[in-house]
Amino acid sequence: MRVAKIMLHRYEEPPISGTKGSGAIFFCGCSLRCGYCQNAEISRGKIAGEIYSPSRLAAAALQLQSAGAHNINLITAGHYLPRVKEFLSIAKPKLHIPVVYNSSGYEKAEAVRELNGLVDIYLPDYKYVSADAAQKYSAAADYPEIAEKAIAEMVAQTGEYKEKDGLAVKGTVIRHLVLPSLSKDGVLIMQRISALFPAARVSVMSQYTPSFNRTDYGELNRKVTAMEYNRVLRAAQQLNLDGFMQSRDSASDFYTPEF
Repeated sequence: MRVAKIMLHRYEEPPISGTKGSGAIFFCGCSLRCGYCQNAEISRGKIAGEIYSPSRLAAAALQLQSAGAHNINLITAGHYLPRVKEFLSIAKPKLHIPVVYNSSGYEKAEAVRELNGLVDIYLPDYKYVSADAAQKYSAAADYPEIAEKAIAEMVAQTGEYKEKDGLAVKGTVIRHLVLPSLSKDGVLIMQRISALFPAARVSVMSQYTPSFNRTDYGELNRKVTAMEYNRVLRAAQQLNLDGFMQSRDSASDFYTPEF
């Protein structure tokens, strides 16, 4: 496995980051090609990273636990699934903190099923319900269908979302990043989550930052407006979805999202 960074990460949702940080392991590469990716240097291979065997990564995870991490957070690990399973089979019996699987949502349900019993908390994106938007911005027209099936498997595995002492211990938190001109898609996603995944929590994110746009699509060259973000947030509230919202000042060139 090629790993870009291992660190205590304090910029996830409050029950994930807690007070001491999430034990983040950033894997190099990604199965998507989102044109606005704010981790593009990692996802597109500009940062070479280091090679980790399953046993070496297990040792690193245990070091994060010793450093006070509230969980072990695997960020974009799906393309290393066989090695990730091997790593977790070594580390999981020695961990007394949850394992978080942080995903773009673009994963086969059959692949997610391989992680049953090894992951405590799933943190998937749910980016689009429109195949046209998924193709245009992420080169993946089948994203809506693939992600919905993957999230269904995640929720089936983890069941009802649970916290203990303010920290997530089990469940699925579905993230949606509101994009410029796509707030209507966001509203539809809130409706899908309400209908299909009532056991999950939702995280409505406002951190889109136009300086990360690497596409030719001019509509992405601006921040999300308060009206766009509030439209999605209002839909979540009207549907009685439980979860998290992001402060509006999280959209900046210096990426420090605050929930």
